Amino acid sequence: MKPLNNGVSIFIFRSPLFVKISAFIFLSIAFFFLGFHWSDGYHNLTFFTTTTNSTTSSYSPSVSLSPNFDKSFDISSLINSSATHAVSQTPAPSPIDSSPDENNPLPPPPPPPVISPPPPPLPPPPPPPPPPGEMERFGIVDENGTMTEDFEVGTFDPDVVEDWGNVSGVAAGDEGRSEGVRVRVKVKRYALCPQSMREYIPCMDNEKAIKRLKSTEKGERWERHCPERGKELNCLVPAPRKYKPPIPWPRSRDEVWYDNVPHTRLVDDKGGQNWIKREKNKFKFPGGGTQFIHGADQYLDQMMKMIPDIAFGRHIRVVLDVGCGVASFGAYLLSRNVIALSIAPKDVHENQIQFALERGVPAMVAAFATRRLPFPSQAFDLIHCSRCRVNWTRDDGILLLEVDRMLRAGGYFAWAAQPVYKHEEILEEQWAEMVNLTTRLCWELVKKEGYIAIWQKPPNNSCYISRSAGIQPPLCDPDDDPDQVWYSNLKPCITRLPDNGYGANVPPWPVRLNTPPNRLQSIHIDGYISRKELFMAETRYWVEIIESYIRALHWKKFRLRNVLDMRAGFGGFASALIDQKLDCWVLNVVPVSGPNTLPVIYDRGLVGVMHDWCEPFDTYPRTYDLLHAAGLFSIEQKRCNASSIMLEMDRMLRPGGHAYIRDSVSVIDELYEIAKAMGWRATVRDTSEGPHASFRILTCDKQLLRG
Repeated sequence: MKPLNNGVSIFIFRSPLFVKISAFIFLSIAFFFLGFHWSDGYHNLTFFTTTTNSTTSSYSPSVSLSPNFDKSFDISSLINSSATHAVSQTPAPSPIDSSPDENNPLPPPPPPPVISPPPPPLPPPPPPPPPPGEMERFGIVDENGTMTEDFEVGTFDPDVVEDWGNVSGVAAGDEGRSEGVRVRVKVKRYALCPQSMREYIPCMDNEKAIKRLKSTEKGERWERHCPERGKELNCLVPAPRKYKPPIPWPRSRDEVWYDNVPHTRLVDDKGGQNWIKREKNKFKFPGGGTQFIHGADQYLDQMMKMIPDIAFGRHIRVVLDVGCGVASFGAYLLSRNVIALSIAPKDVHENQIQFALERGVPAMVAAFATRRLPFPSQAFDLIHCSRCRVNWTRDDGILLLEVDRMLRAGGYFAWAAQPVYKHEEILEEQWAEMVNLTTRLCWELVKKEGYIAIWQKPPNNSCYISRSAGIQPPLCDPDDDPDQVWYSNLKPCITRLPDNGYGANVPPWPVRLNTPPNRLQSIHIDGYISRKELFMAETRYWVEIIESYIRALHWKKFRLRNVLDMRAGFGGFASALIDQKLDCWVLNVVPVSGPNTLPVIYDRGLVGVMHDWCEPFDTYPRTYDLLHAAGLFSIEQKRCNASSIMLEMDRMLRPGGHAYIRDSVSVIDELYEIAKAMGWRATVRDTSEGPHASFRILTCDKQLLRG
């Protein structure tokens, strides 16, 4: 049995199960001893500190064990504590010196534990805010975001009002100047003009020149008579003492502030004709006129029923309203996608154009007298005269010949006057004279109904050529330029239409806005073949610029209604404003010093005028919200005085309005100083090309100056 037992024992020790169990037991014992040895041999934290002797200011190093030695802590509580209490940054004070026995030195006692000071008490909670006061209403939207009929206008923002005081001095302040703009000139601060000049139009109010006229029977006194060189405006035209921010469009179509245009002559003369009436501190415009007392909308509907081809907003886009009154005819055409330029002289009803512009309706001061009006040939799709007080048949119809020059081929002339519908003898004679004259002009009387008679101009020269010999008035000479209008006298001849049909067939609105017109080829500029490309490039350029102004300068927050582009080119700036859906209108000015692009502007469905910026402009003070000048001053600096142009800009600009001048670096610094001298808030900005570009932008905001 013994051998057997020994064999079994040897077999058991050699089995794989026994080897695995033995290995597991061995590893368990080994890990136990390693763990015990590691925890028992863990090194305690040691702190090295230095102590300072207050008398000798010397440092002595010392070593101490952690005060937390052999202590256990709850880690989570330590973390929470460290989040709410600051760690003390004050070093531990030096241990008090003891005198150990030399034979039996004592070991240094351990330092006391570092204890953080208690946290400071929490500050008392802030007092509750005071209850909101009663809401003041400003503008035309109430606190619920809805339109209100009874509203109060706020006064000007104090930041926009400045006490000018007419104290002489040099304009100071470079806070708006960007780096790199050099100061070449310091401009003395301009004084305020007397209050008697608050509606001053320099070329219309030159009484000395008017008194020297040899005759005024043909309306010469209502034409331009500008001050002589050296006698230009040299002060800032003030606003009325109670001037308010204008009521915004479209509400301004129906009412304006009395304090902004404090004149009641039209109310006294035309109050019974539904033109205008005064209610408390406002003028109200019911929308009527002498010949359409039931309202302009009904009057416009009647015209379309008379002649269906007068499709306002498509075939009829650009209209001239002569002797406009308060411009209700043009105001109600705007809602039909028609832009009507209203003109009237500064006569006995002298503030009618001022009322029109205060309402936000396109208008300017002009009169039919002895000179051509500053508009190109074939400009208007329709010309309207409702009791406009113009004698069309005088001097063998020379004034109606001027209408013919400006009227587009195939365009319409609408006349609403007493000779149309009354049967008194003298009025019937006037009607017969009008019919005879229009027949000789080859105009067709399309319809006569009620108060209105409407004629249509022929589409080409065939009728003129086929007239009998000796019929007056004759055709103008072939070399006559019908677009030469600056200080040009009226001519007693019929303006020839282009044989190639240019100007006659323009696309309907709005397609015509961005379609290169045929009259591009008649503009006297270089690049005959590339003109369409220039037109399209200018259009794209201004779209990008306006997009950047809207994005970076927040133009859609501006109250833009009346805009003047002082160097319009092909009208790309105005076109871009329409594309960006800014609810404003633009008067495009083409300077006489450059190519005459007015025909292209009108073919696009826009309005404009020719002007020489060395002279004042024919508008009332405070009539534009935005003045835009791109490259104007660098072109005109050899001809004109920059200060005179800037003072004219100040006269035309409303308080709170804006001026954007984009020009070369060489002139921007001088314009900046002039702007500061006029009390404008001016800033010089880089263009998108960067700080090293040759052009910069001067952005200005006009202040309301008080004397």
